[in-house]
Amino acid sequence: MTQTTAPHTGFQQPLRRPPRVHRAWFVAAVTFVTIIGAAAFASLPGLLIEPLHSEFDWSRGTIGFAVSVNLALYGLTAPFAAALMDRYGIRRVVAVALSVIAAGSVLTVWMTAPWQLVLYWGVLVGLGSGSMALAFAATVTNRWFVKRRGLVTGVLTAAGASGQLVFLPLLSWLVDNHGWRPAAITVALSALAVVPFVWLLLRDHPADVGLAAYGAEGFAPKPDPVPGAARRALTVLFRAARTGPFWLLAGTFAICGASTNGLVKTHFIPAAHDEHMPITAAASLLAVIGVFDVVGTIASGWFTDRFEARRLLAVYYALRGVSLLFLPVLLAPSVQPPMIFFIVFYGLDWVATVPPTIALCREHYGDDSAIVFGWVLASHQIGAAAVAFAGGVARDVFGSYDVVWYASGALCAAAALMALVIRRKPVPKPAPVAA
Repeated sequence: MTQTTAPHTGFQQPLRRPPRVHRAWFVAAVTFVTIIGAAAFASLPGLLIEPLHSEFDWSRGTIGFAVSVNLALYGLTAPFAAALMDRYGIRRVVAVALSVIAAGSVLTVWMTAPWQLVLYWGVLVGLGSGSMALAFAATVTNRWFVKRRGLVTGVLTAAGASGQLVFLPLLSWLVDNHGWRPAAITVALSALAVVPFVWLLLRDHPADVGLAAYGAEGFAPKPDPVPGAARRALTVLFRAARTGPFWLLAGTFAICGASTNGLVKTHFIPAAHDEHMPITAAASLLAVIGVFDVVGTIASGWFTDRFEARRLLAVYYALRGVSLLFLPVLLAPSVQPPMIFFIVFYGLDWVATVPPTIALCREHYGDDSAIVFGWVLASHQIGAAAVAFAGGVARDVFGSYDVVWYASGALCAAAALMALVIRRKPVPKPAPVAA
């Protein structure tokens, strides 16, 4: 059957019947591989702090500031990236983003001053990674899936952890044995390696291949490109900012970022090194977090399809806060069983918050949910940026990270309460049938 277009309507008919395995699953697989390949950049900041401090004598606060710029731009770029994907397509935006990540990572090899670290790693890698943020996964999920959205969101979110699992041991070995520059080059090459996968295999919309979305009741034509990406992103923000759920979701996700990317991913390795644990051992523990993060995030997606999202969030944040309160007494020169228990427990909870957060955005904001989630993700990264910087300053001032662990545990308790306050969107009652 060939594609036809009804006169004057632009309505596209599907090219063929859905195959035995729906094309949406192949698109999800390509997205998964892409996120894995781009995850190398997220594995490196915690490994850079000690080498850069030793080589250039830069303070940990200075290095933490560059990481905080990276994390903040990662989040602030996300909603605009989601709008750009609506305007120019997923493939173009992601391919350019991966190229920018590679350029920023390579340029750090020749840096000699802190401002260059801020520009190359903070600005360039931050902007590129922001376009590869979770808004990418949310956009793919919203376009290609109607059923199994929670599960697919969990799987794509877990891709970042899988990438961490793949790259963190390798990067830590490179830093330990050959210095930080080969590790930076590895990040650049891994980002470039997935560009062909994106360009050749990824498709922007089911209508591009003549199919309905997975689980959809009927075929829907590809919508026209949405002009004014920046204006649309800001318009959606202003509209969402007039609603209570947006601020509660943004607040809880800011605490999520503070307690994961900002704290553990950035400062766990130097904190463990302070207790005389080898860097490779600490990096291996973070990689193990990545193993259990995959399990926890996919399970969270499965739970989100079946249970109330706000209650799931409350449980996740409460458990995370309790675990962080115990961490300072678990750090030691060698890896002990209690530390392994913490790593497993924390890994299961690492980004389990993402599927229920996306589900709540979808519930409250409908077609704008990917952009709204981009702004919620921006708050996640602002929280991460604040703690990445504050953690470095706290280490410089107090000589340890203990105060930051305890403060983050208390913040997680507050996030659990905020999640419970999010109201459920009322379901419209069907109109009465006339007798």
